[in-house]
Amino acid sequence: MGWVGGLPQDPVGNDVREKYAVHAGVLGIVVNLLLFASKLVVGLVANSIAVISDAFNNLTDLGSAVVAVLGAKISSAPPDKEHPYGHGRAEYVAALIVSFIIFSVGFELLQSSAGKVLHPEPVELSAAAVGTLCLSILLKLWLFRYNRRVGDSIDSSLNRAVAADSLNDALATAAVLIGALIGQAVGSHVIDGLLGVGMSLLIMYTGFSTAKESANLLVGVSADPGLVARISALVMQGKGIRGMHDLRIHDYGPGRIMASVHAEVDENASFVEVHDEIDAIERRIEAELGVKMVIHMDPVPEQQDEMN
Repeated sequence: MGWVGGLPQDPVGNDVREKYAVHAGVLGIVVNLLLFASKLVVGLVANSIAVISDAFNNLTDLGSAVVAVLGAKISSAPPDKEHPYGHGRAEYVAALIVSFIIFSVGFELLQSSAGKVLHPEPVELSAAAVGTLCLSILLKLWLFRYNRRVGDSIDSSLNRAVAADSLNDALATAAVLIGALIGQAVGSHVIDGLLGVGMSLLIMYTGFSTAKESANLLVGVSADPGLVARISALVMQGKGIRGMHDLRIHDYGPGRIMASVHAEVDENASFVEVHDEIDAIERRIEAELGVKMVIHMDPVPEQQDEMN
């Protein structure tokens, strides 16, 4: 298994996936808790609904991080009698729960922001408030980069969703800061409420897109063409393999992909030699791609082989 920048590269074991997913989740809990508390204080002091909305957006991120930790723990549990293929899809369920949290809080913030538009109030941003928002942007960009690296390294849709949410948070906070400064400069108090509405819609959109991705993974989608090509190439590299068909790939969660294929071999070839080669191909695919492979031998006559 290779490592880049301290993070594992596919394929990885369940213990490694759990370790990095939990680490990313704990970091998210700590950072978002600090950001929520600081922004809430700043928003209340400045009387800014946009900043308060941004604070509660961090609170949803904290809840998402908690769900991510629980999802990583549950999905890493070993197979049992009721779940012979493991609990990997629990991570997809966790991502779906995160999306519901994000969407519901976004809807609540939309209602409060709309009230602020109808009844605008003055916004006062101090140097401390500006510094807090700038720090929030930097921390969220760091969380985005870290979770994206973790998500790509351990193939976690949940970490990738958290990364996208962190990037949205950085952009939203930047919009809040810029909007508040512009509002003070031009003397318009309605800008704060309008920014709150815009940020609420952004939060709801993030929740919707995360739910869509998670639902697709749970229902089942077509296999990654890149993975299909890599499996096919490794099978066809096998000694004595004349062709292949009926490749089937089943996703039971990250790190729990199983596949089967029919490999065409010469009917006159040694059964023992072909069987050994098939076993070697299965081991190679699991070692290089993390896919548990089952290959069925299809003997074909020499004439058919020449025609193919």
